[in-house]
Amino acid sequence: MKDRLINLLTAFETDYIGKSFPLNFCLPLYHCVSDENLPHIKHVIEYKNSKDFEKDIDDLSKHFQWVNWQEFKDFTSGNFKAQKKIALLTFDDGFREFYDIVAPVLERKGIYACNFINPAFIDNKEIMFRCKASLLIDAIGNKTTINPEVYTVLSLNSNAVIEIVKNKILKITYQEKNMLDLLAEKLEFDFKSYIKEYRPYLSTEELKHLTHKGFGISSHGWDHPKYGDLSLEEQTKSIDKTFAYLKENNFLYESFAFPFTDFGVKNDFFEELFKNEEMYCTFGTAGIKLDSVKRNFQRIPMETGESAEKILKREIAYFKLKKLINKNTIVRK
Repeated sequence: MKDRLINLLTAFETDYIGKSFPLNFCLPLYHCVSDENLPHIKHVIEYKNSKDFEKDIDDLSKHFQWVNWQEFKDFTSGNFKAQKKIALLTFDDGFREFYDIVAPVLERKGIYACNFINPAFIDNKEIMFRCKASLLIDAIGNKTTINPEVYTVLSLNSNAVIEIVKNKILKITYQEKNMLDLLAEKLEFDFKSYIKEYRPYLSTEELKHLTHKGFGISSHGWDHPKYGDLSLEEQTKSIDKTFAYLKENNFLYESFAFPFTDFGVKNDFFEELFKNEEMYCTFGTAGIKLDSVKRNFQRIPMETGESAEKILKREIAYFKLKKLINKNTIVRK
């Protein structure tokens, strides 16, 4: 019912997105851009190809003024006046394609982006647990029979169809991530060999080169946990380890983007985080939405299988609907 209503309202949105956009800033979020088949993310991220990404950027350029990190800070603190509503382009996870594909496109167009990284995976020392899940699902492929021990590990009935097995793998959480290594053993899949051959992530040297070119590299937590599922102590530890890496390498240590979502993150986390006077702001992924924590800005996920303009129209319509029932602000306790 909700989706049907949003679709109906979206159809009435005009093409003048810049004028109808309800906030003064737009924060698009991507993870990866590639024309290749990427087994480590294809089952968990609906990434765009280079043609669709470039069209997104060109369409967004019609409606917004792109800014860099300093301009974003100045704008949101009232010290920078833009010619129109601004946009800050963001990427998460530090995938290699940002260096190979994204950066050249943005350099050509004169657009800045900030990539929020997990230091645990930089230099391809390890791979994120969701990527492991994607790799295992890809390894299972169209098989009709697999090692029966897989069912035991997943606590499934041995008669369960393969699709149920895949869905169960996709639901494995950060706290259960060791299960993925056990499943890989049962499925005879070698994560280390894959990482060595495909190098999914950027290296520290590539990150430094990107910084030299003017791009931002900032914090996404140590190894991509869902912060709402962590204790305050665990949240703080992940942040502290990440910031030590960023400072050591002269990267951007004034911001933090929540992995997955900031849903369930309470005020005490923000109070603890902003004790660090070097921290300017944080970023969530709730789309066009306000936040009771004024220095926590929500980004718009752009990898839904739709064009940027369609996504923004839907977000604008949804924001208007939530405003009618006073639900367009995230209130934290």
